[in-house]
This record gives sequence, structure tokens and C-alpha cells, in this order.
Amino acid sequence: MSVQIITSIEDMQTISSRWRLDGFRIGFVPTMGNLHEGHLRLVEKAKQNVDKVVISIFVNPLQFGPNEDFEKYPRTLDADIEKLQSLSVDAVFAPDEKSFYRNDKDKMTYVEVPGLSDILCGASRPGHFRGVTTVVNKLFNIVQADIAVFGSKDYQQLTIIRQMVEELAMPVKIIGMDTVREIDGLAMSSRNRYLSTEQRNIAPKLYQCLQSMRQVIREDEQDLTKLVTEYKKVLLKDGFQIDYLEIRDAHSFQSIEEPSENMVILTAVWLGDTRLIDNILV
Repeated sequence: MSVQIITSIEDMQTISSRWRLDGFRIGFVPTMGNLHEGHLRLVEKAKQNVDKVVISIFVNPLQFGPNEDFEKYPRTLDADIEKLQSLSVDAVFAPDEKSFYRNDKDKMTYVEVPGLSDILCGASRPGHFRGVTTVVNKLFNIVQADIAVFGSKDYQQLTIIRQMVEELAMPVKIIGMDTVREIDGLAMSSRNRYLSTEQRNIAPKLYQCLQSMRQVIREDEQDLTKLVTEYKKVLLKDGFQIDYLEIRDAHSFQSIEEPSENMVILTAVWLGDTRLIDNILV
């Protein structure tokens, strides 16, 4: 059976409502397309828990800043659908921007999670997470899923979405899945294609740095501020430009200076014009 391609909000809502009336559980994986193995693992995870699976493919303009890569972000719908066909996905929701956002940006209704959205990537990319939570909220209302699966590569985004769902009492269960990595450890990302051959050879050192930091902390490192300073020097020496490298509480995202029970190391760096993010739980 071929995958069903849906471009209309109304059609997607009608199909989802029919499935729910028939007693089917619906799983949802929101994406911006240009699918790689990491996305396909999310789909496989969703299929384990439900009867019907919907994938959205929509390059969301609200989460791109004025000088970011919205226009050149790869759009590969035909290739994406072919990949999903082999996984027996039930529906691909691929709306166009004009039908999805019918008002000008300055007249739209936005959904925002304050506090968490303003730090780390939120500080570097003002308005980014407001764009993410707005589009995810709208997609949840359209697809009416029982579960939604997100990767943990963007740990901050996953945490923000979970908080939004909890605070707004949204009837969808959020499932986080471990970051899918290349053989050399680089987190899979659509933006990896922007890396030159030389940059691609350097990129795996980012995860190696996080692994090394975790090991040092586990071996009873107490001065986390000093540790971060030392490893920033390592990243700079390896050729990265640092946006941030921080150790935070894995639940509250509060800064911490001494080891605690739940910690996450988060980083965003640049290699040339390509921004890479990664994290590791301690």
C-alpha cells in the first residue's frame, strides 16, 4: 500500500478523526524533511507503539532567524517519500507555507515556553524556540496523535516540548529517542551535508570531547567551571568556534558548579558556516 500524501490541514484532521473513531492509536513524527537514518529510526520507534503513523514534512519559517539558512535548507520531498514508503508509513502531511500560516507573522498567535526558550540555543537564536513550539502545537492539533517521537540530539528542544505538553495538558505522550550517530560518533543531521571534507573529518571530535568530559566528571571531578574552561580550549584547538559549552541540571536546566545526580553537557559550535549541536547525559 502506497503512503498517503496529505497537503490540506482539513484533510489531515478528517483522516485522523476517522482513525480515532475506528479505535486506532496514532503516532506522529514531525520533521523538516531531508530525511536521514536518524529520522527513520524515529519512525520505527513510533510504529512499535501505535496502529497508524503520520510524518510531517514542513520547513518551518518561524524557527529560522533573518540570517539563517531557511532558503537553502534542503527540500527533498520525493526522496523523503520514497524512504518512508519502505517503512509502510500511513500518511505524510506536507502542507505548503501559505496554507499552513494564513496570517502575517506579526498577526499570528504564538505559543511560547518562557525561561527554557531564552537560554543556550534560545539566546543564540532569538525566537527560534517560539517558532518550534508554535509549529509543534499546531501540528499536534492537526494530527491528533496519541504519541509523538522526538530525537534527543536537540535536548533543549525536547525538554521545552515536554514542558509545553505538560503545562497545556495536551493529550499526547512525548517519547524521546537517543541521538542516532554516524559510525565515527557525529550526530546525524541534515546540516552535516554543508560540511567540507576537512570539516567533516574534524566534526566527530565534538562528541569525543563530550565523552571525555563525562568520563572526567565520573572520575570525581568537582570543579565543573574549570573543566568547562579546559575543554573549551580543546574545542578551539580542534578548529571549532564555540557558541556555548555548558553543564546544566538535566531537568531544570539550571547552571551547576558541582556534580549532581542529574547532569547534561550541552554544546553548540561552528565549523565554518555550519552550526552543530550535541549533548551527553552524565
